[in-house]
Amino acid sequence: MTAPTFEYEKDPAAIYRRSFEIVRAETDLSRFDADEAEVAVRLVHACGMPEIAPDLVFSTGAVAAGRAALASGAPIICDAAMVAHGVTPKLLPAGNEVINLIRDPRLPDLAKAEGTTLSAAQVTLWQEHLDGAVVSIGNAPTALFRLMESILAGGPRPAVILGFPVGFVGAAESKQALAATDDLPPFLTLPDRRGGSAMAAAAVNALAILAGKGAAQ
Repeated sequence: MTAPTFEYEKDPAAIYRRSFEIVRAETDLSRFDADEAEVAVRLVHACGMPEIAPDLVFSTGAVAAGRAALASGAPIICDAAMVAHGVTPKLLPAGNEVINLIRDPRLPDLAKAEGTTLSAAQVTLWQEHLDGAVVSIGNAPTALFRLMESILAGGPRPAVILGFPVGFVGAAESKQALAATDDLPPFLTLPDRRGGSAMAAAAVNALAILAGKGAAQ
């Protein structure tokens, strides 16, 4: 018996090029400035849903802040290993450090002492890295809530927050709080339950590409 074969595109460059052609053709980017549109395209590509574009929330100066931070060598702090692994090293304009502490051996005891999740307890361990950092949250609403609490209590301020926690408990609420709370750093988010590690990593990669373009000019 002969195994079936299928006709499909196998050239990586052609797949990449055609993917972004489709994203741009099917996504309404009219409300974004040029840099925001580049980030939006990457986010749509990461989730396969052009319909998210109208709901994306860019605070004033968010893209510029993230771009400048990465260009200056700021670290990227990720709540989940999946986010960290999704950041593409070759895109980072200054060899930026990617930090994820979810496997730090101190974390279980710290979470127990603080009465919270492992992801939220990471924020305590992030403190020495947070000032001026790019924070990308693609999994845990508790991490986003705890980060906001830390900042509002006078803790170190990241340059930008990429808030994409996903799920049914706390995700929508954490992103609503991010968008509605004064005195927080610039941010990018997708409201409601949608989000995830792929989108959080895509946001970092998009900012890195923009930062790299700026450095090349």
